[in-house]
Amino acid sequence: MWLESKKIVVVGGTTGMGLSAALAFVREGAQVVVVGRNPESCTAAEKQLDGNGLAMSGDASDPQTAAKAISLCQQIFGGFDGLYHVAGGSGRRFGDGPLHDITLDGWNYTVNLNLTSMMLSNQAAVRAFRAQGGGGVILNMGSVLGERPSPTYFATHAYAAVKSAVIGFTKSVAAYYANDNIRINVLAPALVETPMAQRATKDETIMAFTKTKQPLDGGRIGQPDDLDGAAVYFMSDYSAFTTGQVLTVDGGWSVSEGQI
Repeated sequence: MWLESKKIVVVGGTTGMGLSAALAFVREGAQVVVVGRNPESCTAAEKQLDGNGLAMSGDASDPQTAAKAISLCQQIFGGFDGLYHVAGGSGRRFGDGPLHDITLDGWNYTVNLNLTSMMLSNQAAVRAFRAQGGGGVILNMGSVLGERPSPTYFATHAYAAVKSAVIGFTKSVAAYYANDNIRINVLAPALVETPMAQRATKDETIMAFTKTKQPLDGGRIGQPDDLDGAAVYFMSDYSAFTTGQVLTVDGGWSVSEGQI
């Protein structure tokens, strides 16, 4: 029970990697509050949490959302120990893409969805940890594309920029708040089968490329639960001496050339 008695908020925790992690946290002894934009996914997620978690509907880019979720966690479960920020996604359909094609709307949407929302949730968590005393932990969702581009199939330059910024932001904040015993790290996956990845998963050419770019376990797309062990580690006391770090869970993406 790595997370026994831990109280954790997962922003973007009602589907995909966030929900998978929340369920893993509960299995390890935690109580959780998960946040999602879709009321239906919130209802479904709360049922799966089986009495050990609550779901709250809200937009992660709203300045009040994370603060409300943390307050709910404190009120219902009696504390707040950790934040896992997963919320984010592609801005491709809003105008993200190669630089010569990016629209300002696409850029702003992608930044707001991925970077502004993370800043707001991290800010709310840090404020809560400092008010409580005793420290706390934050884990932010990055992407292998923040450091290892794939120009042929994954050319969304605003998304790559904000995921790179997640790393810079996390390291800077981790350094500043280390004296408060607040530790902040990044988990960076490659291609994982989530609702955001549908464009790739339905494209046979991209999936053939992925098989060679992510060669572990026979070559395959990642599954949400491939990240659960790393998320549990970072949220647990086993990582009590770890901050400002990036763990890439990518099936070999960052060390493989990838072929069609």
